[in-house]
Amino acid sequence: MASNKKYWKSVEELKDSSVVETLSKQEFVEEIPTDAFLGDQETLENTSTSRRDFLKYVGFTTAAASLAACEGPVRKSIPYVVKPNDITPGVADWYATTIADGYDFANVLVKTREGRPIQIMPNKEANGTTNARVQASVLSLYDGDLRLQEPKNNGNNITWADADAAIGAQLNQLKEENKPVVFLTGTMASPSTDKIASEFIAAYPNVKHITYDAVSESGAADAFEAMYGKRALPNYDFSKAEVIASFGADFLGDFHGGFDKSYAASRKPEGGKMSYHVQVEANMSLTGANADKRVVAKPSDQVFALLNLYNAVTGNSVASKATPVDADIKKLAEALKKAGNKGVVLTGINDKNAQLIALAINKALSSEVIDVNNTLNVRQGNDAEVAQFITDLNAGNIGGVITYNVDPVYSLANSSGFVNGLKKASLSVAISTENNATANATQFALPAPHFLESWGDVQTSENSYGLVQPTIQPLFNTRQVQDTLLKWTGNSTSYYEYLKAFSGTVLGGTSWNKAVHDGIVKIENTASNVAIDVDVNAAAAELAKATKASAFELNLYTKVGLGDGKQANNPWLQEFPDPITRASWDNYLTVSMSDAKALGFSNPVKDNGAINGNYATVKVNGVTIKNIPVMVQPGQAKGSVGLALGFGRKENLKPEMQVGINAYPFYANGNAIQYNVTIEKTSGPVHEFACTQVQKTIAGRHDILKVATLKEYNSDVDPKHSWNKPAYVSYDHQEVEAKTIDLWDEHNREIGHHFNLSIDLTSCTGCGACVVACHAENNVPVVGKNEVRVGRDMHWLRIDRYYSSEVETREDAKELGLSRAETYRKLETEAENPEVTFQPMMCQHCNHAPCETVCPVAATSHGRQGQNQMAYNRCVGTRYCANNCPYRVRRFNWFNYADNNEFDFNMNNEYGKMVLNPDVVVRSRGVMEKCSMCIQMTQATILKAKKEGRAVNTDEFETACSSACTTGAMVFGDINNEKDEVAALAEDKRAFHVLDYLQTKPNVVYQVKVRNTNEA
Repeated sequence: MASNKKYWKSVEELKDSSVVETLSKQEFVEEIPTDAFLGDQETLENTSTSRRDFLKYVGFTTAAASLAACEGPVRKSIPYVVKPNDITPGVADWYATTIADGYDFANVLVKTREGRPIQIMPNKEANGTTNARVQASVLSLYDGDLRLQEPKNNGNNITWADADAAIGAQLNQLKEENKPVVFLTGTMASPSTDKIASEFIAAYPNVKHITYDAVSESGAADAFEAMYGKRALPNYDFSKAEVIASFGADFLGDFHGGFDKSYAASRKPEGGKMSYHVQVEANMSLTGANADKRVVAKPSDQVFALLNLYNAVTGNSVASKATPVDADIKKLAEALKKAGNKGVVLTGINDKNAQLIALAINKALSSEVIDVNNTLNVRQGNDAEVAQFITDLNAGNIGGVITYNVDPVYSLANSSGFVNGLKKASLSVAISTENNATANATQFALPAPHFLESWGDVQTSENSYGLVQPTIQPLFNTRQVQDTLLKWTGNSTSYYEYLKAFSGTVLGGTSWNKAVHDGIVKIENTASNVAIDVDVNAAAAELAKATKASAFELNLYTKVGLGDGKQANNPWLQEFPDPITRASWDNYLTVSMSDAKALGFSNPVKDNGAINGNYATVKVNGVTIKNIPVMVQPGQAKGSVGLALGFGRKENLKPEMQVGINAYPFYANGNAIQYNVTIEKTSGPVHEFACTQVQKTIAGRHDILKVATLKEYNSDVDPKHSWNKPAYVSYDHQEVEAKTIDLWDEHNREIGHHFNLSIDLTSCTGCGACVVACHAENNVPVVGKNEVRVGRDMHWLRIDRYYSSEVETREDAKELGLSRAETYRKLETEAENPEVTFQPMMCQHCNHAPCETVCPVAATSHGRQGQNQMAYNRCVGTRYCANNCPYRVRRFNWFNYADNNEFDFNMNNEYGKMVLNPDVVVRSRGVMEKCSMCIQMTQATILKAKKEGRAVNTDEFETACSSACTTGAMVFGDINNEKDEVAALAEDKRAFHVLDYLQTKPNVVYQVKVRNTNEA
């Protein structure tokens, strides 16, 4: 039960820190500089403050409100001279398309306003999903700083005709000399593009196409080819799973593209059953944080644990070693054998032999969860071919290199070898959306359009065919790679016509227009991949031999926010807090608490809520990187450290975006696990993190979260007296539910709409897609690293991450006679592998809102539809409402974030402003802002129904966060409509309100998190 656990957010809380205690009680971590504002506070002498500013500061009269309201900027708009037929001003258009940038693949819907794409949502009719990066990719379209805008030759702008002539002449010469040319691309998963590439190779037989993924899963593709004869990745349907065993595979993050939706489908306790998920890992990952049981093991131990699991499941005895987690592995093997074909094993180790072991276990189980027929095409990189290419390039054996949307100068571990070899080639061309390091290193840099400006097709899996359509005219002088290859081949057909003709062979009976409208066509896949006998003993022996355990081992990973680093110049993603560490604008070396203590690392909390850290010098197999900031991470395996890829990009990024350390030099052979790691503490200055984990915390209060086991959920005990106990008060000498007692008269809410938002903590994986969706829909400003550091982030929606430990509270410890030292020592032991729970937190839209009663100018009030509303032009920024909010969800607008060079992000440049939603005002300085429950969306739905002369349909209402939620954890609707899903959820036995004993009566209702402890 939640009340038996201690919830905490940071390591500092385990040290009984007085600083953290103080911060938890104050809303604003920095004092207002009243001395500078008022001069002498006693006499008010030596002040330059005008009466106008003074009234705004005090903010207790309607005069102050009027003065503040006078400062809104005046903007002029120009109407259409000739209005386009397909655009109605003020009405959004939606287009179905597919994102395929080489790392992220998704079927999406794109919202456009007056010809501008402004938001991306999952195409749920096509079973589409989105993550934070997909949501933010719309902003990358408007990146006028990083995007390549004109064709270039050695840095000078040229015309497309001149580029084609010069490159064509060199291609023909290399063809005549029979010198190899390499066409290096990322994963495209595009059948039509593959066909065009094959035609290009037919015209130039000396050309070879090599696929290179910056973050490799080549080992999994190699293993699948060895066992099933086809180079692809297996698919997984976790909705069929009863037992899931993962060895370092972050399948709720980026492993194979992620499987949030099917995973959540197997985690519904209402049917009495849930999948049992065991995660064996070193780094605390998103998947590990959601696991029912998390087994902490350093990377080398994971390898031998996987071998031991194979032996236990199959009865074989392949070569292995004992590990500290063998007892857990034995229990896991029993659970898998009991589950049979409903069990599945995955591993994220990018090694062919490790992947073969996992496939062999699934074969032994006859697993139905793994799909070997509907294979995935999302990671097609071939590490062996890339390594051979670099060798040949340095040997001078490559005559020409053409790259497409890859940046090996940045992301290759031996990038210097690529750069030096490139100079030996007589032709080098980069076809790229970005003006990145590789584009700057080649002779020719040719601009390619963003996917939102492009036509195309994508086949992410064998039974789905998605189309890509442009949602805006090209912003720059770009040309698609397909048109370029067609032109160089001598084919005058445009890619659009080529694609239309090609798709006819795939669409079957579906028309082109319908396919474009729907965005996806299901294909009947009749392939049946039969397993080939593989020498598993030999694979196990090679794997064991290659595993060189060392005192410290490095586990490289990708963050769900930045991924492989393609969108490193996207401020939405840089400011997105990491779900685990709650840090933004950084990557860092994650170190266990015990190792940090031994090496002298710490993360002290300053009195303004900021977190500092030490620097480390890390050496891995001869590669040394200095000044890597260190973050002490609960749940990190002792003897292991983690470091995120995707940071440290420099070329053509804004100075504010040039953050973090480039970890790719450690990424030798595409292997995320590296042995022989040495770590030394760097003397000198400390690192300043932008970390929100101790800011705006409500940890320490009763019943922030409620967690139950599946056994408790399935029991006959009344939840109100056990795992979902409501708040009680004493009334008339009897204990009664607090919600039955009220100081206020209730308004009649039976007429009209009454909106509620339900959040299922069991289904919420903490991915953060909702956070970025809220940013896009509501014009939430980016404030930068320094402002986040001092607690001034403007996120309307945050995802609180809580650790929990089954230990005595301070009160219990006193009763048991435990000393303070003994209590905290026990907490630190629990912190080696704490339970993790995610809780999305936004304005709760309280029916008895504490903020409304203290506003001196009535800027915040309650609407009849249940939304707590803000009138920005009335607000004078007293911040009384924020001080009175127990959920700490209100944000004060300290500055003008738009048109301000101090905040040089998307709101400060003409391209970036194109992403702004015209339905939501851009707030000026000095007002409070917070979640509006997307009132512009609810009103648009009501007006649409009114215009069509009908009632609002069941479940028609939605918000940005609920639309973006992949797992269905967020459900929005009208509780006055009994058919709306949210109406039933609000009355469900798992439903509870956060801090219900305060009787704020929120319109946001949470569902108790249920864990399967494998007892039921």
